[in-house]
Amino acid sequence: MAAYSFQALNASGRTTKGVMEADTERQVRAQLRDQGLIPIKVELAESTTSGATSTSQKPLSNWRKRLQTRGVSAADLALITRQLATLVAAALPIEQALLAVSEQTDKPRLQKLLMAVRSKVVEGYSLAEAMAEYAHVFDRLYTAMVAAGERSGHLDEVLSRLADYTEQRNRLKGQLIQALVYPSILTLVAIGVIIFLLVSVVPQIVDQFTGLGQTLPPTTTFLLAVSEFLQRFGMYLLVALVAGLTLGAQLLKKPERRDRFDAWLLKVPVFGRVIKGVNTARLARTLSILTASAVPLLDGLRISGRVLSNRAMQIAVEEAADRVREGSSLRAALAQTKLFPPMMLHMIAAGEKSGELEQLLGRAADNQDRDFETTMNVALKIFEPALIVVMAGVVLFIVLAIIQPILALNQSVGL
Repeated sequence: MAAYSFQALNASGRTTKGVMEADTERQVRAQLRDQGLIPIKVELAESTTSGATSTSQKPLSNWRKRLQTRGVSAADLALITRQLATLVAAALPIEQALLAVSEQTDKPRLQKLLMAVRSKVVEGYSLAEAMAEYAHVFDRLYTAMVAAGERSGHLDEVLSRLADYTEQRNRLKGQLIQALVYPSILTLVAIGVIIFLLVSVVPQIVDQFTGLGQTLPPTTTFLLAVSEFLQRFGMYLLVALVAGLTLGAQLLKKPERRDRFDAWLLKVPVFGRVIKGVNTARLARTLSILTASAVPLLDGLRISGRVLSNRAMQIAVEEAADRVREGSSLRAALAQTKLFPPMMLHMIAAGEKSGELEQLLGRAADNQDRDFETTMNVALKIFEPALIVVMAGVVLFIVLAIIQPILALNQSVGL
């Protein structure tokens, strides 16, 4: 039995969309007619069994490609995970829980995705194996935790932790975006105002003095040169900037270049500290929930390393995992990377001795999150007034460069 997406007309002529399980496309059309609907379009939302007809292979590949390449938002993923956790805790079978969640969502793509996963489960796959087919939605962390929950018999608790983790990451991401919106807008406005003054206002004013044959002060001459340069080559500079960013993005697609670039980023004074803090918190949080979900420490460490955004730190965690496999403690293995803060390492050591590693990793992640928020708040509070001061200084220089010829002209007229 497979999942089919359909479009049909009801008795009033309105189009109805949905997903239905059936053995064949013909059976779907028959069921729609029994419900008083006129089928318009029926497509497979997931692969059928070996008895599928050859005519359905094209829609099959199209739907699989769409479902396996388009992710879902963190809010949607957290919601369906929370709903699954609630239904599983109520002792509802997995296939029925997936069906219930798919019926609750009002987004067709999510409905197709959940029904596709359900089809795999009905065919005999585990929930983790079915979700692994859609890695762009359910990443390695997600599927590893689900697999551990299925093995331990505590799938509902694991799904609740996953929902909490997804919601927390989404909340931190929202806070970061919200914190960066105002400085970004302020920076763009400042640059735009200065460019407008240099390209449009300054030439018109300075030309008045040039026509009188007056010798311009050095500041005015410099300002006029900058203005002429922007007028002549401004568009070329913009094109070169876009081309440079595009070329840089292409070059960074090669792993060795990306590794060197990420390693260099960690050495940047302020930016590197922020990157380390974010990735340290992510590592601690991920390893904490994996350990609490009965995932072996070595597997949890490797999975946690893959969720980091910095390649240099990913490599360091992989090397730490090799040391753990050879018999080293987690604290000693991470300490050799020289990338993680001493407080986190001390808490890990205490957790290993007390047997409460997951709790102390969670506290370490909380500490890193608070440190990151403090750093961001301080940086933004410094950046905003500093940008205003710089902008005021540039505008003041422009005004003085314009006023100086006027004062010189008034003095010459007075004489």
